[in-house]
Amino acid sequence: MVQLKELSKDELFGPGHRLCAGCGPAISMRMLTKAFRGPTVITNATGCVEIASSIYPFNAWRVPYFHSAFENAAATAGGIEAGYKALRRKGAIKEQIDVIAIAGDGGTFDIGIQALSGALERGHDFVFLCYDNEAYMNTGIQRSGATPHDAATTTSPAGKKIPGKPEWKKDLAGICIAHGIDYVATVTVGYWNDYVTKIRKAIEVEGPAVVHALAPCPLGWRSDPKSTMKLSRLAVQTRYFPLYEYDRGKYTLNIPVPKPQPVEEFLKLQGRFRHLFKPELKGEIERIQSFANKNYERIARLSGVL
Repeated sequence: MVQLKELSKDELFGPGHRLCAGCGPAISMRMLTKAFRGPTVITNATGCVEIASSIYPFNAWRVPYFHSAFENAAATAGGIEAGYKALRRKGAIKEQIDVIAIAGDGGTFDIGIQALSGALERGHDFVFLCYDNEAYMNTGIQRSGATPHDAATTTSPAGKKIPGKPEWKKDLAGICIAHGIDYVATVTVGYWNDYVTKIRKAIEVEGPAVVHALAPCPLGWRSDPKSTMKLSRLAVQTRYFPLYEYDRGKYTLNIPVPKPQPVEEFLKLQGRFRHLFKPELKGEIERIQSFANKNYERIARLSGVL
């Protein structure tokens, strides 16, 4: 475990960015920087964090920072890592410089998944952090491959025939594990020690590592900004978003939830699920609960808990 005394006291993701009040991705970035072990370079795909933290001529990052295109954060990180490796081989530099790629769910689950897959296959030594606010929030709250079943977005509106997005969320962690890499983890801002510990583990891995961070978005989730941390914890406590890690072939369920709260406790705080509380859609909440329980139990079995 990363101990508090090891965490950086420097604020490397500074105040003054334009991210919203209660923004889960903003909290995610600050927690990320607390786990740095030394010199670090960030490459950030177009998205909420990039748009709001690096508006020319301002920049909230106090480390070397690159803005990549929407689709190629992982490819950019791979190029940076390969460049530093060549410089060390030539004796031009001696220190280890950590490379971290950051992208939202749109730049990870969808637009950027080909670059991520290629970088994982090639084995670049970098960390890929996906801050997942479950839609394309920066461009108007359009559905993504990370948007949950039945969520209302501008491109999957809740109507009389279809109650929000029909499809289920992609299993990003499972996709990355299938590439044969050593480390994949899920985190969320409501469990800060778990978050920072896993980021540090990912950094220390030799080769690619992926961290999937659930990051509530008050704007897109239509939730109260003061409820961000509560929603983050409820996502875990209802089994909606299990916290686990895959470390060199071993699964660990980091926050067991043997007696979960009903998933509706998580859903009812979000306007994007408001329509599900109509009497005629009661069955949809039951479907979401069943899906969450089955997914949690799958991970628990892989972890040896069940």
